[in-house]
Amino acid sequence: MTRLAELTGNRELVINLTLRELRGKYKRSTLGWGWSLLNPLLSVGIYWLVFGVFLEVVPPIGRPSGLQSFVLFLLCGLIPWNFLSSAMTFAPEILVSNGNLIKKVYFPREILVFSQICALLITSLIEFGVVCVLLLLAGNMVVPWIPMILLVIAIEAVMAVGIALLLSSLNVYFRDVKHFVTIGLQALFYSVPIVYPIRLVPVHAEIAGIDVPVRRIYELNPLVRMVAVFRDVLYNLRFPNIWDLGYFALWAIGLCAFGWFVFHKLEPRLAEEV
Repeated sequence: MTRLAELTGNRELVINLTLRELRGKYKRSTLGWGWSLLNPLLSVGIYWLVFGVFLEVVPPIGRPSGLQSFVLFLLCGLIPWNFLSSAMTFAPEILVSNGNLIKKVYFPREILVFSQICALLITSLIEFGVVCVLLLLAGNMVVPWIPMILLVIAIEAVMAVGIALLLSSLNVYFRDVKHFVTIGLQALFYSVPIVYPIRLVPVHAEIAGIDVPVRRIYELNPLVRMVAVFRDVLYNLRFPNIWDLGYFALWAIGLCAFGWFVFHKLEPRLAEEV
């Protein structure tokens, strides 16, 4: 509680560091903030060409929305993934890149992590706003579901903070962490039904003569539930499955608590190691 009070007392520092991240992100860039929209749009274009045209993946029909669009189906899963993957990509370098600041003055080190996640969250909210406009143009009335969308984004942000606290502190002591994260993200992306519907994952498969419940094992991944929740709200226009939402929220809280615990265990020697 003392630590939380200290963080609350430094909220102006969080705001200033967040603004620094936002201003520096596209500094001296011709397109500036346009890159925050262009990058996901380019990704969508590539995935649509490969999976929607070449492989002819048929998107499910939204129930009860009735929407059937591969691009919008893809966006509803890709935008939340981009937020989390960006947090995991930037997290290992947060403390290392601010080493001089850490050595010069004392402040709660978590603030550096929070400011980075806040900056990514603002960018992600802009992208979600664009997706909502596209859904409205396609006839999906997402406006009544905005409070639910914000709730799910908040849960994802809690998960992102926990992962960022964990990776940023570990990378100070083990500099290979950032390289493992890069490799892991490539595998993790295709372990989540973003560019393909979950119906393509077999319910059962026989491996070495043993009947394996593949779908059930696959759904243990909390990111699978995360994508399902976002698609329920945005694409299907329905309240998400309560078990999916609860499972995702429990993982978010658990990862946040674990990340906070590890961060504070490793924090005493951060200034020396960074």
